[in-house]
Amino acid sequence: MKAFDKRSVSRLTLEELFPNTLTDTSCVYIDKGREVWVATEMCAQYLESVVDSIVVVDDNHVPLGIVGGYDLLDNLRKNPTRDFQYETKVEEIMFKVVPEVEKKTKLEDLIEKWKDTRRAFAIIPNELDGYSPISARKMLEIGAKCKTDISVSSMAKKKIVTFQPDDTLGKIIDLMFEHKTRKLVLKNSNQFISDRLILGEISRILKFQTSVEYFLDIPASQLKFEYVKTVTEDLTLDSLCSIMEKMGHPYVMYKDILVSPWDVCLTLLSENLREPLRVGHQKKCPHCGKDI
Repeated sequence: MKAFDKRSVSRLTLEELFPNTLTDTSCVYIDKGREVWVATEMCAQYLESVVDSIVVVDDNHVPLGIVGGYDLLDNLRKNPTRDFQYETKVEEIMFKVVPEVEKKTKLEDLIEKWKDTRRAFAIIPNELDGYSPISARKMLEIGAKCKTDISVSSMAKKKIVTFQPDDTLGKIIDLMFEHKTRKLVLKNSNQFISDRLILGEISRILKFQTSVEYFLDIPASQLKFEYVKTVTEDLTLDSLCSIMEKMGHPYVMYKDILVSPWDVCLTLLSENLREPLRVGHQKKCPHCGKDI
């Protein structure tokens, strides 16, 4: 087959891209009648994983919607009180659309759907009469199998959004929504805050700081930060994704370029990424990114 006859990766179906792992993980579910604090605690554990959103179900275990960082933080800034967390039901704040896809869904259609909803998450029926999750993080598996010269330096650059050490939680959340990002970098550092870390702090306060009633005034200094992984070489996409797959919370910086799983999703839409994909996982050196 001639090179120009080969299909772009973005036009491959999910079952072609994940022949063995498409439904190897189960969704995490929450009952529609549970309180928001339960969803806050669950999302603090699962965000940025292959799950990345919690599926809200009715009494018959039928999916009604999803709840993730976007939904919880949006409602947190509107209702930043302890009472809201304990008295409001998940069904009142959930995203009332179930983003369900099929094995024949093309990658480009999935990512376009994610762009529209601003939630990089979908579910797909599995062989156990349940559902499996598909998130932005799972797309790293595709990137790691691509044979390509596309490197970090050729990926789309975006403004690095920062926050100050003396900012409040309310200011941080407002910056996230203003710039449509889940992560902010602490100014003049290689540390960052994310929706997952914020929800983890809210969950901790609910349990151990019972005197705190209003959350938006919490100082940034009280929050837990993660470190951005810095790479010194202009890694190719497959090498970059191999490194990010091993990270608990993938976020990489090369010079002035920050890369998250969502940036990888956008790169996978490139016409320059074509068949065939590597079969299985090629082992990479974690330092230089070359095949071992």
